Amino acid sequence: MNAAARNEANEAAAIRALPHDKARTSNARKRNKWLVFAAFVSPALLCFLLIQMIPFAVGISYSFTSWNGVSSAVDWVGLDNFKRIFTSDDKFMDSFLFTFRFTVVAVLVSNLIGLGLALLLNGALKSKNALRTVFFLPNVIGGLLLGFIWQFIFVKGFAAVGSATNLPFFQLPWLGDANTAFWGIVIVFAWQQSGYLMVIYIAALQGVDNSVIEAARIDGAGRLSVLRRIVLPLIAPAFTICLFLSMSHAFKIYDLNYSLTGGGPFNSTQSVAMNIYAEAFTNNHYGVGSAKAFVFFIVVAIVTLAQVMITKKREVEA
Repeated sequence: MNAAARNEANEAAAIRALPHDKARTSNARKRNKWLVFAAFVSPALLCFLLIQMIPFAVGISYSFTSWNGVSSAVDWVGLDNFKRIFTSDDKFMDSFLFTFRFTVVAVLVSNLIGLGLALLLNGALKSKNALRTVFFLPNVIGGLLLGFIWQFIFVKGFAAVGSATNLPFFQLPWLGDANTAFWGIVIVFAWQQSGYLMVIYIAALQGVDNSVIEAARIDGAGRLSVLRRIVLPLIAPAFTICLFLSMSHAFKIYDLNYSLTGGGPFNSTQSVAMNIYAEAFTNNHYGVGSAKAFVFFIVVAIVTLAQVMITKKREVEA
């Protein structure tokens, strides 16, 4: 009887200990899971902090100083740099207007071309794979190299064609006049970006269910009606991505702007990025340049967040 009682007591104790063992096992699994997660995320997070966040914070702190980027003396000036930007720096305001105008036009043109190419190459063309590669290739070429190539085309190539054909289009001073230089940068930007946007639109079009399109055509809908009422609403997420990417690239344009026009003629095509670079590294006004960069960051962040929120709302409505 004593032995049987001891066995029953041991079994009861073992049963009572089971929930605690399960809890310890669950906690150990969660801890191991977090350790594995930290092991994979920590290197990328460390690089992000060292390369992005820490320099960003340091740049913001410099925007409240009069540092020239060279000397060890860093004088705190508070909001004087921001007052100077908004009250007496007309070049910065002009570059902001140019960048905003360029962004609106370039985003519309590049997305229309990208969507048009996607609709064309999503069909049953035999050479569609080769054409996709050809249209995507400009995005692979670096911005500086692409800009210098197109500078030669605008200055030398168009002049040669214009003298041979007497066509007014090729005889325009493409990079020598403010209006034509603006459109020259837009053309090169759209030529570079549209192939990349085309790939995103093609991926979205391939996700559209063909049975929905066939049902609409059976009901008598034409091609334009199918495109406007079915296809475009179904690829609304692609519009969100493409608009965000093209808008951010257009706002931050520097390499094409530098290699094509250098901001000329007479600073009429100087982007905000070029103005910030000139202020900080040419004029050695690093504090003012940092203040301009911070203002530029705030404006771009507000505009892009508003665009994403609006297009996301349209996705839900579609």
